[in-house]
Amino acid sequence: MMTSTTNEIFGHRVVRHIGVVRGITVRSRNAISDAIGGVQSMLGGRVGAYVKLAEAGRQEAFEQLVEHARAAGGNAILAVRYDATEIMPGVTEVLAYGTAVVVEPQ
Repeated sequence: MMTSTTNEIFGHRVVRHIGVVRGITVRSRNAISDAIGGVQSMLGGRVGAYVKLAEAGRQEAFEQLVEHARAAGGNAILAVRYDATEIMPGVTEVLAYGTAVVVEPQ
């Protein structure tokens, strides 16, 4: 599955627009990552425990996005974006979305 944050994929032309596709996950922190993250935040700099949690959420949402586009008949996703919303303290929704299309080499 080809993906792009732009509205085109270089060297390919869109032959069919399928529509909006998305992948969603809801992730929560755990006591261990909170403890490690708390210590890291006191020391300053990169908070690796939370970076790992954020990356896992984005990866899961992206994988679901690709599955949704493939199931809809697409072979590419254009204008890929991420969004995140805190649903409640320690619980975050991560959304990946874009436009599923069918592309062919030019």
